[in-house]
Amino acid sequence: MEGFAGPQVLAEAAAQAMNKLDYTAQHMGMRIESMQPGCCVLSMRVQDWMINGHGICHGGLIFTLADTAFAYACNSHNQRAVAQHCTITFLAPGKAEETLTATATETVSSGRSGIYDIEVQNEHGTPLAHFRGNSRTIAGTILEEPSSPDPSKGDLP
Repeated sequence: MEGFAGPQVLAEAAAQAMNKLDYTAQHMGMRIESMQPGCCVLSMRVQDWMINGHGICHGGLIFTLADTAFAYACNSHNQRAVAQHCTITFLAPGKAEETLTATATETVSSGRSGIYDIEVQNEHGTPLAHFRGNSRTIAGTILEEPSSPDPSKGDLP
C-alpha cells in the first residue's frame, strides 16, 4: 500500500496489529522473532502446562504455534487472509523448557490463494513438525492506510 514506508514496514506493522489482539499467542508466550513480507518467525518456550499425558508438548499447541506463524505471514501484505486448509506432520516431540521456533515461508501466491510452509524446530535445530497452510484472502485489510494530509482540514503537508 502506498501510504506505508515499504513492504517491510507494512509486514511488521500488520504482525504487531494482529499480535496485539491475539490473546492465544499472548497466553502461550509466543514472540515475534522476525517478520518480512510473506515470512514470519515465532518462538515459544514450552511451559509445564503445555505437557500432555506422554510427558511431551501437546501436539495441538505445536500446531497452534505453526498456525500463528502462518497467520502472521499470510496477512503480512495487509490483505486479510484466513486459513483454508492446514496439515501437519509431527517428526519429533517437544519437551518441557525447550524453546520452539516456527518459521513460516510463503511458497505460492496466486489470486486469492496462498501456500505457506512452516517448519517447527527446537532450540537445538531438531525438526519437530512440518506444517503446510493454504490461505484465502477475504475482504478488508489489517491496517488502515495512513491518510494524506488534508489542507482543507488544517492538516499540514
